Amino acid sequence: MSRIMRRVSPYLHLARVTTAFAAVANTWFAILWTLAMGDHEAGVSTLSGQPAWLLLLGGAGNALGLYAFGVSLNDLLDAKQDRAFRLDRPVAAGRVSAAAGLAAVSGTLMLAVLGATAFGDRGVLITLLLAAAILGFNAAAKFVPGVGLVMLGVIVAGHMLVPNPSIKFLWPIWLILTHVMVVALVRHVVGRKVPPVSRRAVVVASVGWGVCTAVVVALSWRRGGPDDWLWPEWVPWWSAIPVLALVAAFGLFIRRRIRAMGAGARTAEKVGRYGALWMALYGCGWLVGAGLWEESVILGTLTVAGWLGMTVLREWYSLIENPTGYRRGE
Repeated sequence: MSRIMRRVSPYLHLARVTTAFAAVANTWFAILWTLAMGDHEAGVSTLSGQPAWLLLLGGAGNALGLYAFGVSLNDLLDAKQDRAFRLDRPVAAGRVSAAAGLAAVSGTLMLAVLGATAFGDRGVLITLLLAAAILGFNAAAKFVPGVGLVMLGVIVAGHMLVPNPSIKFLWPIWLILTHVMVVALVRHVVGRKVPPVSRRAVVVASVGWGVCTAVVVALSWRRGGPDDWLWPEWVPWWSAIPVLALVAAFGLFIRRRIRAMGAGARTAEKVGRYGALWMALYGCGWLVGAGLWEESVILGTLTVAGWLGMTVLREWYSLIENPTGYRRGE
């Protein structure tokens, strides 16, 4: 058993499975929201023709595949640089060969496309577009912080459009876009990553965020009409209250963490982990606020299971890579 664990561990590291549940939660939210809102929400006819379990399974496969594709591709392309600065990466440390890494990239992309077939041709097309964006981000955009921050937010938020590209209520997607950009910026600054984020990069990222916000508003106008674009009448306004509370809680929590731990790679890693958890909590908050209790239980169960799984896997990694030993008494 120990030998199997040691063999599997590098590949789990490569795919960053400990935070992948957040990508699944974003996709599941779009599915559960669309099905629960019925005729109020666009695109429900496409999803209602499939069993809910199949949609959730396809959404999980698509989200996990795209997420793992992105992080595996990142490790493969950055192997040379990681050998100098990040020997904890499986490819850089030699625990995963380049050929195996390439196989992981190909396999995860196939999984993403296979999962998208549950949502029809448009789901597959958006998946391929996201895969192309992920390739562009890892190959070039991430080295230009101002552009990379915006592109990362668009990619993560874009996952939520795979099940239903016609969704009318776009503010949850906008929130994920904003959250991802803020978390990525904090991680970059706190982790002292290179190149550093300059004022120009902040301006470029702010302009990009503004453009994305304008696109969300324009799409909301087009899909909801002049009387129903800013906030659909069939969505209770108080559904935003739990989400706003979560936003405030995240800001306070991260601020305290940074003050307590100081800047550094470890703090940046924790910001990323809690940032992933909060994305799943946002989905639960929207569902609870709208009174969709059954759907919120489903997404809440995924969130709890994902968080527990992340904790167990991290302990597992620690035991495998730093096994507990015994010292003989002197």
